[in-house]
Order: sequence, then structure tokens, then C-alpha cells
Amino acid sequence: MAGHSKFKNIMHRKGRADSVRSKLFSKLSREITVAAKSGLPDPNMNSRLRLAVNNAKAESMPKDNIDRAIKKASGADADTYDEIRYEGFGPGGVGIIVEVLTDNRNRAAANVRSTFSKNGGNLGETGSVSFMWDRMGQVIYPAAAGSEDQIMEAALEAGAEDVESDEETHTIFTAFDALNEVAQALETALGAPKSTHLVWRPKALTPVTGDAVATLMKLIDALEDDDDVQNVYGNYDVSDEDMEKFAS
Repeated sequence: MAGHSKFKNIMHRKGRADSVRSKLFSKLSREITVAAKSGLPDPNMNSRLRLAVNNAKAESMPKDNIDRAIKKASGADADTYDEIRYEGFGPGGVGIIVEVLTDNRNRAAANVRSTFSKNGGNLGETGSVSFMWDRMGQVIYPAAAGSEDQIMEAALEAGAEDVESDEETHTIFTAFDALNEVAQALETALGAPKSTHLVWRPKALTPVTGDAVATLMKLIDALEDDDDVQNVYGNYDVSDEDMEKFAS
């Protein structure tokens, strides 16, 4: 969960119930299909597809599902997905970026706008939030991959720009256009990562306290629950105490 924990892609999910995992697999499949359509349907020849497949494997997505998603891209009746970014503000003035892959732009726009308005937020214009963020590569390893010093050394040697470590993970940031090169170097040194993504990293965090925390989390949960939404990012900073109150 990325809650208040710095700049990680928000994955605020309660448990791994079948319905949640099914929704996650659906989003992973969609990303694989889009990646396969963007180039060759071979992960070895398509860097975006390779990242999508690796992330699916990290979530224990069955090989049959992965192969089916790749094959779907070459089918005559394959869906065409539009990649859209929405930007807005949540409770407490938090900036939120929503990345969508959809086969119906009108539906996606209406749903995202409605979700913001029903949960104390406001959908803004393109660019109203993203100027406060950096587009970067992100590689995540479990804490067991090594000590903070070992991860930092490997990251520096691989050409990464920054590392953040906590009790559960090591999060390594790279320049936008260096993600594949850095990820491959890290894999050689540390093994396969937990995930590899292009992400939005906020330049500063917005403190959120009290009742606004619950409203903000409900907004993020509702956005993530939308079938068209792939990723949600927020520049919020919530204390452990306030997060525990919400979780309870």
C-alpha cells in the first residue's frame, strides 16, 4: 500500500480477495494487450511488453492469461484502447493523476468526473496537476533483496537517480528514458524485481489530516475500482496514526 508512504504508485487494496485479484489481472491483461499492439508481440523485441509481462508475473498472473492477452493484440477483432491522463484535486488540496486505458472515452471521462465530484474532489484540466510531478522510471524490490547500502550501491552502479527504502520495499527511481537499461542492470545484480513501471513522482507532498483522510482514501479507492483506470497517483502525506484510524 502506498498510502502516505512517499511516492509509490497507489495500490490501496484491502486484502487479495478473488474479486480484487480478478480486477488486477484484468488491468494487467489490458496493459499487456496495449503494449503488444504498440510494437512486436515478442517481449524480447518490445520493451514495453517485456515490462508488462514481468509485472504480470510478479503478481502471479497465470501464463495462459499472459499469452492470451498477447494474442488478443493481433486479432482482427482486437479492442482499441485509448490512453488518457486525467488530473484533479482531492480533499485537502491533494493533487491526483489518473491514468486510463479505455475502449470508450466518453464513459471513462464521465465516470472519472463523477467519482471526483462524489468524493470531495474536483477534476481539473490537463496540466493542472502534472506540472508538480516528475515522470520517472520506478523499480521496486522487496526488503529481502538486500540491505539499504547494498541496494543503494547496486542502484548507483546501474545508473539510477534515487532510492527510498522502508520496512517492506526498496523503491529505485530512474530517469524516464533510462528505465529499461537501469532495470536490466538491476536484475543482473539483484534478481527479478517486484515491479517495474513508468510513474509520476510528486516534487512535494501535501499533508492531510483528520476527516479529510477518510474522504481522500474513499476517492482513491473509488477511482482504482473503475475498470478503465490503470493507475492512480496522489501527492498526499498522511501520518501513520491517521491512516490507522481510517483502516479501522
